[in-house]
Amino acid sequence: MKVTLATYGGQAAVADPRLPPRELDSDALPGNAAAELSRLVAQAVAAPQEGGGGRAADAMSYTITVEDGARSTVLTQSDAAMSLAFAALLTWLEKYFAKR
Repeated sequence: MKVTLATYGGQAAVADPRLPPRELDSDALPGNAAAELSRLVAQAVAAPQEGGGGRAADAMSYTITVEDGARSTVLTQSDAAMSLAFAALLTWLEKYFAKR
């Protein structure tokens, strides 16, 4: 499974509006980390997408793309409206990318 995280907007856009997407391949993860990522992805995909619950001037938007074989799933949410499952997956990904 390949997971890509792209971020848009917020204060980071002022510093660098072209932040590249970050990618990871679950095959490169240790077994327990790959299983945790799979669990978080499944929960985020199953969770209802949050509606446009308002706008925030410095809100970030996040797009997580999951490619698993021939299947591709795109999840997009923002700081202004985010499901708990999406937030958990986003937090896990951000911690992973911070370690690299």
